[in-house]
Amino acid sequence: MKFLKGLLFAAALLFLLSVIQPLPVFAGPVDWQEVDPTSAGRQWWDKGSLRLNRKGELTVLSRFSATPDESGKTATGSLYVMALDCDEKLYKDLQVNGLPKPRADWQLVGSEDLIAEVLEQSCAEASSQGLREASKA
Repeated sequence: MKFLKGLLFAAALLFLLSVIQPLPVFAGPVDWQEVDPTSAGRQWWDKGSLRLNRKGELTVLSRFSATPDESGKTATGSLYVMALDCDEKLYKDLQVNGLPKPRADWQLVGSEDLIAEVLEQSCAEASSQGLREASKA
């Protein structure tokens, strides 16, 4: 009897696994927008990645490449998922190179010209898409 129950359970499990398949994940097209380079390097933000997260924060995917050093070596670039506070000119890095930063603190843009441009351009685009008004609701 136990054997029969086990066999029946295994058959049902195999049936479910053969029928249920995970849905494919579709990534949207990347639309990199470069901001004016500085002596620190170059930075881009992805127009297609603007969205509101679960907390209602505006987020954007950004990438940074440092200026090559004196020997011509270029450091590996970095990818960031940034949360932006357009009104207060604040940002925080929610992910760096795919690794979550759960305790990320809000930072003033200050003298960081690349981030200031990313914030300004991203916020302008978010306004045109109606995302900023939605985050204030």
